[in-house]
Amino acid sequence: MSRIGKKPIPLPSGVKIQIGEQLEVTGPKGKLTVPIPEGISFEQADGKLEVKRSSDDHAALHGLTRALAANAVQGVSTGFTKELDIVGIGYRADVKGRVATFTLGYSHPIEFLLPDGVDMRVDKVAGSPIANLQGRLVLSGYDRQMLGQVAANIRALRKPDPYKNKGIRYTGEALRKKVGKTGASGGK
Repeated sequence: MSRIGKKPIPLPSGVKIQIGEQLEVTGPKGKLTVPIPEGISFEQADGKLEVKRSSDDHAALHGLTRALAANAVQGVSTGFTKELDIVGIGYRADVKGRVATFTLGYSHPIEFLLPDGVDMRVDKVAGSPIANLQGRLVLSGYDRQMLGQVAANIRALRKPDPYKNKGIRYTGEALRKKVGKTGASGGK
């Protein structure tokens, strides 16, 4: 039996569930749909949502479907946040409406269009243990998958350099600094 799959999902007040071809979850933040695979069913009772499977042949999808449904319920009720750090002298970000503009050491600024459902703000950080920390990007949204993809796309604009530790990284991401080349060796 799947340990994740058999845990019931608590439904907060304000979240409405509609079970059909897909599971539709509606809440104060938005509306999400979760596909229901064959052999998996949902039961709603006493303010909880339970995921059932018809046989052990569907064990692999049992926990996955429950996790996707739980993420949808949490997303439409409280939402998700993801934080990234901008590290490097002269690196910065600015947000105007749905467009984020990054200055990341290239010859031109990079404009990044934020999708609907994902909001971004830039916080200035003072007294951080990270050297040259220029700012912190706080992404928020109700769709966990889309939020993670947007964060990965922003990080890909300037990945952390292993030699200088400059770039965009997730907050709390551990980086291992590599040692650069040493002087010319005397072995002719």
